[in-house]
Order: sequence, then structure tokens, then C-alpha cells
Amino acid sequence: MRTGSFEETVELILKEDARYDYDAYFFVREALDFTVNMLKKPVTGPGRHVSGAELMEGMRAFALEQFGPLSKRVLNTWGIHGTSDFGEIVFHLVEKGELGKTESDTRQDFAGGFDFNEAFVRPFQPRAIRTGMTNRRKRGNKARTA
Repeated sequence: MRTGSFEETVELILKEDARYDYDAYFFVREALDFTVNMLKKPVTGPGRHVSGAELMEGMRAFALEQFGPLSKRVLNTWGIHGTSDFGEIVFHLVEKGELGKTESDTRQDFAGGFDFNEAFVRPFQPRAIRTGMTNRRKRGNKARTA
């Protein structure tokens, strides 16, 4: 059950488990609100429940919107290196009464959600790198077609 402010809850969590930065918890809370809006879920009530998969997609989109090409670096700085870290943070907040869950929600829902390099680095690489083409191959193809 929730007792006190979100800030106090995060400080309590950090005393118990300091793997993640203070800001990581605020990011997850804001990303949840972003996800609810993105999915056009009701503001309150049972229809607002967001699955682990939906929340991971919302956190990916929110990070890209907030931090762009620095998304992976910012998340890594906060101790978040994969989607299972999102799950740990979510369940820390669930255990302290800040977030709710259904009986079927588990930490495992966040395991292997998406690759951080694919989600946060690849979109900002030059097209030739994203598609696996090199300058040498491009030049070689032109030489053959000429």
C-alpha cells in the first residue's frame, strides 16, 4: 500500500536496491503515462491496465521522443541495460504500491522484450550501415553496372 510521495517511495526503494538511478523510476512512471495516452486507454479504472509488452513499447517510444540518439546512453547511465531492468523497476514500484498489477503480470513479461541497440542506436545510424551496405560495395556495384 502506498504511503507518502512518489519521491519518498523511490528513496525507500534505493535504500533497499541501488541498481537503478533515482531518475530511472521517474522515467518509468512518465513512460507509463505516455503509454496510456499512446494507447488511448481510459485515465482511470481497469481499462487502464497496460501489459508488459505495451509498456515496453511505450518506454521505447518515450525514450526516443525524450532523448533521441542519446536514449541508450541515458538509460545505461541510470542502470537500465535491457528490458528486464524495466521489469525490475516496475515491480519495485508495484511492491511499494505505486503501480498496480494483475495476477498474470510478472517480471518475466519484460524479459527479452527488445534489443537496445536495435531500438535506440540503429534508427540513428546512416542508411548504409542500417542496411549493411558499405561504401566499397556501393562503389563496386556501380563499377559492375557501368
